[in-house]
Amino acid sequence: MELRQLKYFIHAAELLNFTNAAAELYITQSTLSQQIKQLEDDLCVPLFDRLGKRVRLTDAGNQFLSHARKTLREADEGRQVLQDLIGLKTGNLTVGATYGLTAVLVEAIAAFNDRYPGISIQIIFGSTEYLLECVYKAKIDCMLSFMPVQPSDSLDIKPLFTATLSLVVHRSNEMTKRRKVALQQLTRLQLALPAKSYSVRNYLDEALANEGIKLPGAIEVNDINALLQLADTGRWCTVLMSSSLFNFPSLKAIPLEGTGMQRQATITLPLGVYQKKSLVAFREIISKKQGNKRGPGD
Repeated sequence: MELRQLKYFIHAAELLNFTNAAAELYITQSTLSQQIKQLEDDLCVPLFDRLGKRVRLTDAGNQFLSHARKTLREADEGRQVLQDLIGLKTGNLTVGATYGLTAVLVEAIAAFNDRYPGISIQIIFGSTEYLLECVYKAKIDCMLSFMPVQPSDSLDIKPLFTATLSLVVHRSNEMTKRRKVALQQLTRLQLALPAKSYSVRNYLDEALANEGIKLPGAIEVNDINALLQLADTGRWCTVLMSSSLFNFPSLKAIPLEGTGMQRQATITLPLGVYQKKSLVAFREIISKKQGNKRGPGD
């Protein structure tokens, strides 16, 4: 049994499609099939049911998948320990973030790169749900999101700063004269909102439901940058966290009125696994930067 075979098996198990898995791995489908068949022969048990062109995991395959992931993760940790012995002169760091934390991420990455220019950095944007899955599958080293701080047996979640659920409008809009906007006033606006797959939308829907407010039909978009562009036309307004405004000086975020309109931005890491030096350094940088911005009343 080889680490390469475990990697191939995991990809095939996650996609349940040998053709797509082979394409992601930059190998031929025949090579993938051959290596998985060899793995099954070594284990003396089939891991997949082949149903024509379709595949599905057997009971044994389902049981083996978590062990295969753990073995690969531990091998990567061992490799990382050796890399850390030579200091932060080489290596890599993969950070996941929701779009609403772009400005925070860019600032932290710039400071990190100034201090550790030899570290390669990969940034992945996505919804909290998608990025959390990436954390569990060890595809990213940490996640910046609005996931609440809560007890967990598998995650280490630390607070960074607080942001406010806000109405985002063009500065030409008369709403910019207001210090706060009541939820009921949203019913009179032309809205473009985040898709329901985004946690900020779920947060808004919950606040509206608590007040018994139902919004009229709105445009729904699964891309925060596109929402900001729509708001930038002056025709639509949107509802996002105050931290989402990035590279749009023509827009203004007006806090929504009511209790519980603030959310805490957090950094999430896997618990109980080796934390490489580059990750520890990044976490220290972003925590320090956000800590310095907190005022006495934060």
